[in-house]
Amino acid sequence: MGSVAPDRVTTNPLWWLYQDLRLERQSSGPLPPGELDFSVARTRRFARDPLPAMLEAYRRYGPIFTLRVLHAPVVFMLGPEANHFVTVSHASHFHWREGSLGDLIPFLGDGLLTTDGAAHRQARRIMLPAFHRERIAASADTMLAETDRAMASWRPGATVDLYAWTRELALRIALRALFGLEPERRHDDVDLAAEFERGLSYYGADYFVQALRGPGTPWRRMRRARARLDRVLFAEIARRRRDGERREDVLSLLLDARDEHGATLTDGQVRDQVMTLLFAGHDTTTSTVTFLFYELARQPRVVAGLLAEQEAVLTPGAEPTAGQLVSELPRLEMAMDETLRLYPPAWVGPRRVVEGFEFAGHRVPAGARVNYCSWASHHLPEVFADPEAFVPERFAPTAKAALPKGAYVPFGGGSRTCIGMRFGQLEVKAIATSILRRFRLELLPGYELRIREMPTLSPRDGLPVVLRERAVPPALAGSV
Repeated sequence: MGSVAPDRVTTNPLWWLYQDLRLERQSSGPLPPGELDFSVARTRRFARDPLPAMLEAYRRYGPIFTLRVLHAPVVFMLGPEANHFVTVSHASHFHWREGSLGDLIPFLGDGLLTTDGAAHRQARRIMLPAFHRERIAASADTMLAETDRAMASWRPGATVDLYAWTRELALRIALRALFGLEPERRHDDVDLAAEFERGLSYYGADYFVQALRGPGTPWRRMRRARARLDRVLFAEIARRRRDGERREDVLSLLLDARDEHGATLTDGQVRDQVMTLLFAGHDTTTSTVTFLFYELARQPRVVAGLLAEQEAVLTPGAEPTAGQLVSELPRLEMAMDETLRLYPPAWVGPRRVVEGFEFAGHRVPAGARVNYCSWASHHLPEVFADPEAFVPERFAPTAKAALPKGAYVPFGGGSRTCIGMRFGQLEVKAIATSILRRFRLELLPGYELRIREMPTLSPRDGLPVVLRERAVPPALAGSV
């Protein structure tokens, strides 16, 4: 499959600085209106809390505007029409790889998130069978078993950082369900979960710090973490190729994949897709579960509805079935959808323009950086009334069907819709259902949510909660 391998890109920040400045100088016309002057203060403010900056610019300039962030002017497009334009109707005008998502290449490699064109289409086609409904449903037992294992030490009155707890759980589920790896085993003396976290921590560093290289920098720590993970992944790939072992997992699917000419994926291509899926599944599930229970801790009315739904649907003394989780808990589905509206993990969609276009009366030239932003679009009051409020009823079937195209895009859209969307939704429901059946989670007094944006939305200070014994409806008493 080397014929569709993506072009190599440099990780040198000075080269990208030069490239952005060169493209801006050569631009064929003015960018949409906005704040175009260089400002360190704006860059730092945007890095720490971008949502207010985008919403204020939207109110001033409309659905398309420009903000200079660090050295580069970035065009933002917000709202349903903008989201649909970028992800569906005019998706061919944009590249991902040369946008900010290319920053993930040094750790993840050339997976679905960081490739375009033929390489992306072919990889997606290869992996789609692994995410068919039946195969996803078969993962429910692993999700529930791992959640039960992770909750075994929970006791009423104890305090748990739900964010850290869910991160470890989601990675264990991904390792087992997607790749057939045993998380508790130290592979070649490498702690997979710890190294994965160490590598991702690079993307939470300040913009300026990420540009540093050399000993002691976040960059060097990320590269060391990648090297340790690669040692494990390449050893497992070599072992399965040598032994011929195959399982019902994505790794086996990748090892057996053939293109129309009979060529197979290289070990490096397999590794990159594995890392990308680990990242996508791990981060999105963790954030969604955490933010869901943050809101539920403040919404006893919503929790009461979820418990009543469990009492009506679930069988006492038995684990939920995949079918129940997928389609028989509509209140939980609405609460999850509303969480993804308020806190979409993949909060921004960075692109590079490959063909100039016009939108809302403004011309955007080739070479410009363009971002659509689901987080900001989901907070527009003309689309979602009282947008800061947690109102699951917004996603009742008739209300959801009435939303404009592009209004709700937590998983992207078009050909770039998250391939693991259904897997992630099932995982969130499995974890949330298990917790709700056993405990009530209470926020610590004085806790204030502060959000970190890189690489995905997450609570900056974790989510410490106190475990409380929940009142068990009689019909569920046998299941706890």
